[in-house]
Amino acid sequence: MRSFRIFFMTAGKGCLQKYAKLLQKYASFGLQIHAIFAADNRKTIQLMNEQFSIAGKVAVVTGGSGVLGSNIAEGFLRAGARVIIIGAHQERVDAALERLRAVSSEVAGTVCNVLDIRSLQAVKDQVLSQWGRIDILVNAAGGNIPGGTLSVDQNIFDMKVEDLDKVVDLNLNGTVYPCLVFGEIMARQQYGAIVNVSSMAAYESITRVPGYSMAKSAVENFTRWMAQEMAIKFSEKIRVNAIAPGFFIGNQNRAILLNPDGSLTERSRKVIAKTPMKRFGDISELNGAVQFLCSDAASFITGAVLAVDGGFSAFSGV
Repeated sequence: MRSFRIFFMTAGKGCLQKYAKLLQKYASFGLQIHAIFAADNRKTIQLMNEQFSIAGKVAVVTGGSGVLGSNIAEGFLRAGARVIIIGAHQERVDAALERLRAVSSEVAGTVCNVLDIRSLQAVKDQVLSQWGRIDILVNAAGGNIPGGTLSVDQNIFDMKVEDLDKVVDLNLNGTVYPCLVFGEIMARQQYGAIVNVSSMAAYESITRVPGYSMAKSAVENFTRWMAQEMAIKFSEKIRVNAIAPGFFIGNQNRAILLNPDGSLTERSRKVIAKTPMKRFGDISELNGAVQFLCSDAASFITGAVLAVDGGFSAFSGV
């Protein structure tokens, strides 16, 4: 008895039954039928690749010299996009560019204050002069500041109002202002994708970071507001979404998540206990979610916040 394998992806049930009967009756048709299904597979895979592709798109990444932003920028470059990173400090921008240019030459970088509209407009002009359009904006600028995080023995009344203002301004207006400047170009183009960065601090009350929590909650609200504004008044092809990362160890939070010897702090143990996957995320695990939201595969998604958190936001802890 001769045996045959059929590879299929899109053929319907009726079609499969038909070919199964033919195989039983005419075993010699096996190779021919195999080729039909293989060709169907190739077409389907090609279509899927095109849907999820961001190749050739022009992306602006704020906070692009930081761990989060430079990682997203690297993912974009590996996917064939052209990227300009924005950072607050020249030496950090230069260091990020050196690493990113090892991936692709289609990257540029500039120093810019995301809280300065004129500075952002200068970057906008630079991008349009170099590449002619802006397809993607990722707002990765933000994070906490030393005075914005309460120590273990502090309470809310010990926080300086000035530090509270700084962290709220950076994380909220540091997202809103780039949306206003680069989003205006998308409104003229009638297309584009914006991805903001929220946090688990917008989902749950997380101790010691009051200003950061307030700002990220507002970022989620602004994401939804901007999504409806762009779709209703300009074009359904302009989408505004956000990701909400779970817990990833980076430069800003390393001291409160890891002890000097590399062991977990009490805070880290609490995080892991409430994360069903029982681990911290790897920063590269954000790339797929961001690229999905920027691709045509997400063409009917706007105003959404996608948690990338190992299940943290879904688990009660019990």
